[in-house]
Amino acid sequence: MIVGADVGGTFTDLVVVEDGQVRTAKLPTAQSAEVSVSAGIEELVGSAHIDVFIHGTTVATNALLERKGARTLLITDEGFEDVIEIARQDRPSLYDPLEDRPTPLVDRTMRIGTVDMTPPSLPDVEAVAIALIDGHVEREAEQVLGDRVGTVLPNVPVSLSSVVSGEFREYERTSTTVLNAYLAPVVSSYLDAMDQELVQSGRVGSLSVMRSSGGLMDVAGASALPAAVLLSGPAGGVVAASEYARVLGKRRIVSFDMGGTSTDVCLILDGNIEVSHERLIDGYVCRLPSVGVNTVGAGGGSIAWIDAGGALRVGPRSAGSVPGPAGYGHGGTDPTVTDANIVLGRIRGDVLLGGRLRLDPDAAQAAVAGLAEQLGVTTFGAATGIIDIAEEIMAGAIRTVFVETGADVSGASLVAFGGAGGLHASSLARSLGLTSVVVPPFAGVLSAVGLLLAPPRSDAQRAIFVRDSNLGSVHQTARDLESDTRDALGRSGFENPTVTFSLDVRYVGQAHEISVPWDGETIGTIRSRFGALHRIRNGFERPDDPIEIVAVRAVATAKPALSVDEIVTGNAAHRRSDGRADVLVGSGSMSVPVVNRAELSAGSRIVGPAIVEDDGSTIFLHEGDRGAVHDCGAIEVTW
Repeated sequence: MIVGADVGGTFTDLVVVEDGQVRTAKLPTAQSAEVSVSAGIEELVGSAHIDVFIHGTTVATNALLERKGARTLLITDEGFEDVIEIARQDRPSLYDPLEDRPTPLVDRTMRIGTVDMTPPSLPDVEAVAIALIDGHVEREAEQVLGDRVGTVLPNVPVSLSSVVSGEFREYERTSTTVLNAYLAPVVSSYLDAMDQELVQSGRVGSLSVMRSSGGLMDVAGASALPAAVLLSGPAGGVVAASEYARVLGKRRIVSFDMGGTSTDVCLILDGNIEVSHERLIDGYVCRLPSVGVNTVGAGGGSIAWIDAGGALRVGPRSAGSVPGPAGYGHGGTDPTVTDANIVLGRIRGDVLLGGRLRLDPDAAQAAVAGLAEQLGVTTFGAATGIIDIAEEIMAGAIRTVFVETGADVSGASLVAFGGAGGLHASSLARSLGLTSVVVPPFAGVLSAVGLLLAPPRSDAQRAIFVRDSNLGSVHQTARDLESDTRDALGRSGFENPTVTFSLDVRYVGQAHEISVPWDGETIGTIRSRFGALHRIRNGFERPDDPIEIVAVRAVATAKPALSVDEIVTGNAAHRRSDGRADVLVGSGSMSVPVVNRAELSAGSRIVGPAIVEDDGSTIFLHEGDRGAVHDCGAIEVTW
């Protein structure tokens, strides 16, 4: 029995796979995430023993967003105490003079400079970050300093920049190390409690946590490196989208995960998930590998509002799970994207959302009508306006991932999931010139399914500066990193992992790098591969200019707990539901068929306009859309 639990801002999704048979649950996320997880486990498996439990957690993200991390001390070289505040001297928003960087996570009084590697008197702290300016090469110096701090503060977690992010660029490395230290006590406490409740009690055989880069790590690893799980949730959905695209032979896709709070999109080319080695998380630099998701505040619960200029806006503020959209019937009064879909009939008023939540269509109607009155338009006009704006925000996120990578949009498919993904995927894909939409089975809880499909993974990186054809030091660094990553997985019980390498390469004098896949090839091959990638990303290459290698990266992966082929999606005979729904479109009200997805089998066809429902998600097919069910249970929509 394998269980995956993904905690989102609005819903907590759980998936149980036992002998290939799948059971799912979608519950509103409680204020304490562990409460939702425990409730879902109880509902799905009762007291049965779970062999493997995999968790996608938002505990690190929430602690950062809510500024509920630890009281952190930063130790660095004397004179460099303000590196995390000086940053890079760029502005967060070029044309907004009121926009500023977030307040540093370490107060100025808690930043200490040292000159002789002897820790000064240490104040009352809950976590310590050590980031020497040359920490990426002075690994032993940081370790010695860390050991000395540990003797004075034996129960306080210490984060070393050489371990957390062993790369050059002192600001980014310091920021990442501070993030890690700030989150360590919160994440460690949460995961230790989860481990005690599930593993130590004998209820679960093993517990793993999804890391931001799209793989799994054990509890000890996540507790020591919490910055690596900041994007734990979105990573699961990207992994699942990639796996279903592989099964269907799709080489160029965009994963499109529309939940209650936000929408996450990620580009996947030839089965390779775009991985970013640096990103901003709530304004703070985190230089650790993460799936290259672009997140926008446009989800089902995103609130529609009118700005000071009288324009209709959507998000980023969300109704969350409490009280949720007005249509949830839990006291919410603000109009949301979900309410607009209810008003337009795309979400039927008598459906049980997530298989359990009875909707209140009158409340949704009242919320959207109130907004319409302020705008001076009809309720239908306000509802369609909300949908149009939300879809334009999401379309912008998809355009961004193509522009940033230089990839061609033609021939690409949109893999849509999340509770609301299928409602908007077709119109989005059409507007962007994509070829088709794929909605995998279990779309409403696909991020939880992705946890089960993700491989155990260990990432390691190290700065190195090589400008000539002698790659001896590169090979030695790669061997060291290979040993580190193999050992990390070995400590978790995973043997014989596959290890792959990449090199960060740039033209001499450049300030940015491109990660180039490497399997021990010569400098000529590296140059050629780098030039091709540089042309894709930047539109040109300079084949005669010298290059330099500035970092070596290693990724070790082991076999995942489950594969798509092992998931049974059911083989019920195709039966069209007798239900119909009145949907509001531009030409007026239209009666469309409602199809129960559980009753569709491989080879089934659906012609739009139509609504396809399951317990966790809804698909809306526009007029001219044609849906076909594949053997793996995915529905592909073309037009």
